[in-house]
Amino acid sequence: MPYVNIKITNEGATKAQKAELIKGVTELLQKVLNKNPATTFVVIDEVEMEHWGVGGLPVEDYRKKISGN
Repeated sequence: MPYVNIKITNEGATKAQKAELIKGVTELLQKVLNKNPATTFVVIDEVEMEHWGVGGLPVEDYRKKISGN
């Protein structure tokens, strides 16, 4: 029974967007692992942006850097 945990920053992902993530992961598990969709578990955790880092910087600072602000 596959279990997938997706972590996203809490920047306002809609219920519809989360449903699309679940649908996509489930389809991927079907295609790659030949799993029955009813046996797959997909969990989406929303986490504070301040707990993420990219390129040695907190996400918020990294985004400012790449946007030029």
